[in-house]
Amino acid sequence: MTQPTALAEAAQRHLLVVDDDDRIRELLKEYLTGKGFRVSAAADAAGARRLLASLRFDLLVLDVMMPGEDGFSLTRWLRARPGAAGVAPVIILTARGQPGDRIEGLRLGADDYLAKPFDPEELVLRIEAILRRAATASIDVSRIKLGRCLFDTARGELSADGEPIRLTESEAHLLKVLATASNAAVDRYDLAGVNSDAGGRAVDIQVTRLRRKIEPDPANPRYLRTVRGRGYMLTPD
Repeated sequence: MTQPTALAEAAQRHLLVVDDDDRIRELLKEYLTGKGFRVSAAADAAGARRLLASLRFDLLVLDVMMPGEDGFSLTRWLRARPGAAGVAPVIILTARGQPGDRIEGLRLGADDYLAKPFDPEELVLRIEAILRRAATASIDVSRIKLGRCLFDTARGELSADGEPIRLTESEAHLLKVLATASNAAVDRYDLAGVNSDAGGRAVDIQVTRLRRKIEPDPANPRYLRTVRGRGYMLTPD
């Protein structure tokens, strides 16, 4: 009974896939349509611009290496557009997996980065996570409830049953980032970047300490969850 509902909800989301590889473009369109999304496709940036001029999209999947204008340039152009069109989520999809390329895409305003070859199901999961994040972006996250704990994001203060719980500056910052993106996975290395921790080890240590402070059972976390292969996600009440 739940699958038709999920497909109906997905069908309300309009995706734009831009890739100069005909085979990949058609496979993605077919696969995403099969998952219930409404999908339009373009073979290059010029075709994408024409579609964007007349249609509203909930998310764009952009290849980087295309003839003429590349995906980075298209992302830059998109982010310069006024209104809702300029903030549509973007996933960069490319065979270039170097960290510098990933950083460049994120710097230009992309929301995620997936290197080819990839599992289509992973792409769907990332799309769904970004759309959930976009849907909850307008929700007030100034006070996050985590069971008996309450986190004030503005003040960076955590309490349990009204009693303050001490947080280090790094723990408060990390919890604030996760709270702002509630119910969506945040990449472990993006969290590491918050604390200039290239290896991500400090993030893991801080997450362990936070779990001891907010989780009823830190060994089986309910609120601060690990997303395998990605990073961490905060799931408040």
